[in-house]
Amino acid sequence: MLKRANKRIFARLLSAHLRIKSINMSNIVRIILSTLLLIGTVALFIYGQWGWGILGIFVTILAFVTVFFNENMLLAQFYLRKENMAKAGQWLNRITHYEKQLIRAQHGYYHLLLGLMESQKSPMQSEKYFKKALSLGLHMGHNVALAKLSLAGIAMAKRNKREATKYLQEAKRADKNKLLADQIKMMKDQMGMMDRQQQIRYR
Repeated sequence: MLKRANKRIFARLLSAHLRIKSINMSNIVRIILSTLLLIGTVALFIYGQWGWGILGIFVTILAFVTVFFNENMLLAQFYLRKENMAKAGQWLNRITHYEKQLIRAQHGYYHLLLGLMESQKSPMQSEKYFKKALSLGLHMGHNVALAKLSLAGIAMAKRNKREATKYLQEAKRADKNKLLADQIKMMKDQMGMMDRQQQIRYR
């Protein structure tokens, strides 16, 4: 009797967790559900339900992972790399209250993704997202470099050479692993071409 009750409880918890993907849920709710799943899994092992218990371990791990790595962010990043902007935007738009749905460490990265999305449609409008991403904090050097490089491109489009040079130098310093070395060099060359064109114009 107890075994059946535990299986029913676990099945309900599992069903509730699977619905997380279709509901905009705060991290507090995710943590509560994950904890309940963990308790349910332990109970299954205690009562000898090894098959359900092993499944419970995987589901509980998945539940805790979604607390620290929001599935909407992961899918948006995946489609962004595939250059499928429609799909990336669809998943990113599911995050309606980023301060509740994401941990603090992801806030900056969320705005970086918004900036990258917006830069494909309206580059000038993306500036606010890149600046917000930097102000909230980006924990990986190449993400900082990407935001700075994007801001350098926007400054260059505005013909603000001083600001573009500053952001480009900061991007180069942040890109310690040289992941954006080619893009930085390309933008530096473009700035040099702009200088030469201006010199020719004033002759």
